[in-house]
Amino acid sequence: MLDISPESQVPALDRTSFNSFRTIGVARANILFARWVLAISAFLLLGLFLPWTQNIRARGALTSLSPDQRPQTIHAIIPGRVEQWYVQEGQLVEKGDTILRLSEVKPEFFDPKLLDRTQDQIHAKELTARSYSEKMHALDAQIDALAQSLIIKLEQARNKIKQAQLHLQSDSIRVIAATTEINVADDQFARGEQQFKEGLISKVDLERRTVTQQRANATLIDAQNKLLGSRNELLNAQLDLGGIQNDYRDKLSKAESEKFSSMSQMYSTEAEVSKMQVDLANYTVRAGNYYVTVPQQGYITKAVVTGLGETVKEGDELVTVMPARFDLAVELYVRPMDMPLINKGQKVRFVFDGWPSIVFSGWPNTSYGTFGGRVVAIDNMIGTTGKYRLLVAPDPDDDAWPTALRVGSGALGFALMNDVQIWYELWRQMNGFPPDLYMDPQAVSTKSIEAE
Repeated sequence: MLDISPESQVPALDRTSFNSFRTIGVARANILFARWVLAISAFLLLGLFLPWTQNIRARGALTSLSPDQRPQTIHAIIPGRVEQWYVQEGQLVEKGDTILRLSEVKPEFFDPKLLDRTQDQIHAKELTARSYSEKMHALDAQIDALAQSLIIKLEQARNKIKQAQLHLQSDSIRVIAATTEINVADDQFARGEQQFKEGLISKVDLERRTVTQQRANATLIDAQNKLLGSRNELLNAQLDLGGIQNDYRDKLSKAESEKFSSMSQMYSTEAEVSKMQVDLANYTVRAGNYYVTVPQQGYITKAVVTGLGETVKEGDELVTVMPARFDLAVELYVRPMDMPLINKGQKVRFVFDGWPSIVFSGWPNTSYGTFGGRVVAIDNMIGTTGKYRLLVAPDPDDDAWPTALRVGSGALGFALMNDVQIWYELWRQMNGFPPDLYMDPQAVSTKSIEAE
């Protein structure tokens, strides 16, 4: 029964003797499945040798090519209180249009006539500086007059000294003449006494010679007195010359001291005028900052400060403005491993958010809804996200980007590299190797020329 005996044989099953086997027939599913597996395997094997364009994927966002065309926030230059709004969100504004008006919140600027009063103060200080200038001119004239007077006085003193010297010389000659005269009178008196004793002359003649001797003595004494007087006059004239010099030196020093004092006060006043003019200019500019204006044509996208009566500080955000005219570009962020493979002018394909597309990253020519671009800028410093930033502008040789695109929307970029076979790309992906670097021969020659 168990058919374990070698002598017992189970007869072969005759399928034709059963109605069910005759109805089903022979099953061919295994043969068909094997054929399909072989066909699919052959197709996949052949597909491994198809061309594949290597690419680097990176996500980014739309921005503008020029920094002055990107969304900007207008800040409050001065602290103030919001008094009136002139725009609303979404409104198109032109350059110089007023956005809002602020009022003053600092007590030192509350005076409504601050500019006029500051101008009056400047005018008064200017008059003060002018009066000091006139005083300097008067002192200059006084100094010139004193200098001229000093020259005249010195000349007079020198003349007086010359006169005293001539008087001294004349009196000296008189003393010499009187001395000679008294010597002669003494000799005559001595001879007269001798002759009177000898009886040669009378007593009258002797007395006459005595009178002559006394008169000669008186003349000598008078001449000596005049000589002493002339010497005193010379000394006095010399002293007067020194006194005149000292007196005028003192007057000139005093006048020059007053001149320099006036000059110092004039310069100090002019410095105060300059400082007050700076304050006036600052007040004028500050008054102009009460009205916040638009720096360029654009759209009011968002009002950060709302309502009336709200106070803002210096540098606080007021509104966000999107420029009306801008050149679109895409900011892409790539990994550091892919960064050495990116060069300026390299082609990039984009898929924009909200724009229908069918993408085959390895076959960019068969993709639908993608747009071309070229790398125009590469950051040399890694960002906070650990990736490098690229700036990609539209490719002028490709289809134009959609006009409905707006700054800030997302984009997926494919930086196109070398053309390889699919099996090589799979092998590269499994091993984690970077894509092959593809360089345009024209770009290589350009770079070599720049390096030289």
